[in-house]
Amino acid sequence: MTREEAKLRIEELTEKINYYNDLYYQQSTSAISDFEFDKLLEELIKLEDLHPKFKKEDSPSQRVGGTITKEFKTVYHVYPMLSLSNTYSEEELIEFDNRVKKAIGTNFEYIAELKFDGVAMSITYENGILKQATTRGDGVRGDDVTANVKTIRSIPLKIKSNNIPPLFEVRGEVFLPLDSFNKINKEREDIGEPLLANPRNAASGTIKMQDSTVVAQRKLDCFVYGLLGENLDIKSHHEALIKIKEWGFNVSDSYSSCKDIQEVMSYINKWERERFKLPLGTDGIVIKVNDYKQQEILGYTAKSPRWAIAYKYKADTASTILESIEYQVGRTGAVTPVANLLPVQLAGTKVKRASVHNANEIKRLDLRIGDTVFVEKGGEIIPKITGVNLGLRPENSIPIEYISNCPECGTPLIRKEGEAVHYCPNEKGCPPQIKGKLEHFIQRKALNIEGIGSETVDQLFAKGLVKDPSDLYDLTFEKLCNLERFGEKSANNILKGLETSKTVPFKNVLFGIGIRYVGNTVAEKLADHFNNIDALAKASFEELREVPEIGEKIAQGVVEYFAQEEHRVFIERLKKAGLQMEAQKKVIEFESNIFEGKTFVISGVFQNFSRDSIKEKVEKNGGKVVSSISAKLNFLIAGENMGPSKLEKAQKLGIHMISEDEFTDMLK
Repeated sequence: MTREEAKLRIEELTEKINYYNDLYYQQSTSAISDFEFDKLLEELIKLEDLHPKFKKEDSPSQRVGGTITKEFKTVYHVYPMLSLSNTYSEEELIEFDNRVKKAIGTNFEYIAELKFDGVAMSITYENGILKQATTRGDGVRGDDVTANVKTIRSIPLKIKSNNIPPLFEVRGEVFLPLDSFNKINKEREDIGEPLLANPRNAASGTIKMQDSTVVAQRKLDCFVYGLLGENLDIKSHHEALIKIKEWGFNVSDSYSSCKDIQEVMSYINKWERERFKLPLGTDGIVIKVNDYKQQEILGYTAKSPRWAIAYKYKADTASTILESIEYQVGRTGAVTPVANLLPVQLAGTKVKRASVHNANEIKRLDLRIGDTVFVEKGGEIIPKITGVNLGLRPENSIPIEYISNCPECGTPLIRKEGEAVHYCPNEKGCPPQIKGKLEHFIQRKALNIEGIGSETVDQLFAKGLVKDPSDLYDLTFEKLCNLERFGEKSANNILKGLETSKTVPFKNVLFGIGIRYVGNTVAEKLADHFNNIDALAKASFEELREVPEIGEKIAQGVVEYFAQEEHRVFIERLKKAGLQMEAQKKVIEFESNIFEGKTFVISGVFQNFSRDSIKEKVEKNGGKVVSSISAKLNFLIAGENMGPSKLEKAQKLGIHMISEDEFTDMLK
């Protein structure tokens, strides 16, 4: 393909993918399959890598991330992001209404909107192109999170309408949909990580992550609710909402025009229960005077506008009896206490159970069986006990003592220093751990073995046919046909699924193996970095810490896993079964041979590259990236916070160390 052909194809793909994106997120229409969409995006990314000069500002390749941000630059807001006055009282709403009437009379209307529970964001567009996204911060200045916001697919990278001002700003709420929040927590629970507290905190933490690739995988979303700029030719907030929706922004249809405060009250009452049916968290209602000129007359206090107020719903709390505590054992051996409650209505649903998290929480709350407890929904999703009504505590009640032995197998529990969770160490003999590991191994993100579900796992375990995932590959047609309710077709489906799993990529196998703290994303990073299971098994703690996004806890978890003989035997059995234990080598499209015969080690954190992208650049230009420093090494590319042992060894051997800027100059 010539340069001109590549340029035309990049333009064609950019336009086509943006069109499909717009159809999906603005009109809820899927014109092509996910597979076809991904293939188009993959082709675009490859072409842009080969011809970076032709990459457009609104390229949809930015949606998948790849930018590493070490520090988030401070940005001063052109228009301060003021906070709103809050109230939980209808009387104070009426007082607000009276103040408005006193200033502008009775000829006005309100716009009532749901107050979404997320992260306030200011997004600036120049000539229709997204230029900058900034968090609220202290209202005067915030953090530049542009690279992360560009991964949010419902936020346009380019406005297609011709009727737009050269410079404008939209305000919106970035949030984590409840489905995404629950999926993240399910995976965190599965790999032994503490659960995220609520969607708002999760959204806030995600938008400040250094690696925009991880941000893209979290699938954040955004509702836009405001428009600011010069000479906008818009007279009211309602007109602004209509305009920004026409421009392709995601505007919630839940807002309503209200001719007086009584209609506002009706809107508040309507959504008090209806909000629990929404796919995101809400914590109240925002009420604004609609007309912009009337807003100007009302003006501002030092901290908030006088023409708007937020009505906050009181946390939905119920009072009920704590009947018992049961202890659940997960795949990693983590023991989680769960409270069984006298059923009570809460936030539109009947609650029978609530999370107690760990022994520390039981002690903090001083929980006792028979207590009357207060229950709330954390983030309006997960029921949790928040307190005890001591006035109703039964006489002679006894504090709950956390169990010392596993409730399933009787093994004494352990608790690592610095961790709140108790663990059962009997991973080879504890039934829920064994079955949990099997269910983890067969799931879609891991080996994706069709024909086996949780019921089949129960049967296989009960019959003694499977005690760890490697035993699955010893199953035969005869063994399966002897199972209850199993016929020829079911047995063949499982055998076919097992055979197909032998072609699943190494990153999926690594995730399926079930190393504590190694989730789907971490498994992919480890597979890309070490390339095969043997290199990973030999990796030291320091070498693991060199991998982007791999913290001390994950590195220690990997080292401890491979230190155990039984795990090494398990891996050998999977190898013997024929599973993929090595990443497929990528086809390298060479740019030049300037690094031919040269070896590099990459260490530290970089401003404009991820370590993977530096490695890719080295290889595309004929060089080779190695993991350890020796006297034969040509270059150490040194970023910030590089490993001290690597630095010391490089200095001792006199290795040529280069900075990120020097590496970029070498490429030129």
